[in-house]
Amino acid sequence: MSDCGNCGSTIELPAMEARQRRVLMIVMLINIGSCAMMFAAAYLSHSSALLSGTLDNLGDALTYLLSLLVIGASFRAKARVALFKGLLILTAALAVGAQIAWRLRNPTVPVFETMGVAALLNLGLNGICLWLLTPLRHSDINLASAWECSRNDMFEGLGVIAAAIGVWLFRGGWPDLVIASLLLVLFLRSAWRVFGMAWRGLRAPEPRTPSCTATPKKSS
Repeated sequence: MSDCGNCGSTIELPAMEARQRRVLMIVMLINIGSCAMMFAAAYLSHSSALLSGTLDNLGDALTYLLSLLVIGASFRAKARVALFKGLLILTAALAVGAQIAWRLRNPTVPVFETMGVAALLNLGLNGICLWLLTPLRHSDINLASAWECSRNDMFEGLGVIAAAIGVWLFRGGWPDLVIASLLLVLFLRSAWRVFGMAWRGLRAPEPRTPSCTATPKKSS
């Protein structure tokens, strides 16, 4: 047998990709369940902040599905998918903006109890997703963009909790709209960051995959 510095990375690649698939599958299923719960709570509570979280979770579920599909694909393919993820985040931001505009024309006071319970559950689930994705966030552009979405979920969860507390304290709907507006800014900033990662990835040269060619040992 011969010594080869690149053998380790070549052998570990399938194990790393299997771990990425497993983690992305778990966080995708968590987001699908959280999205269904949040949608029901947003409908019952009439909360714009909660609806923004619902749209965010739906976009994240699609993001994790796309991330699953390109594991093992070329760097350029992952950059193109990251570009599409940025479009998903931007779409969610536009939907939140439309919801805020509608609420301004049709003011209502959300049910803060429903908001608070749903936000706490969602925050716990998002915390699990972020914990699972954090060790993989530097793997490649694919996992980096997935981690970006998960980190947004934590801010979104904390924001909805703050909105529920504000509605309870002031007995009005304006704290809900303020938090929804802040989340809109967060989504726009995140979309810009993902677009930047994708653009740099598309312009960068395709990195070479480490290879290993073993030299047969001469018999004595």
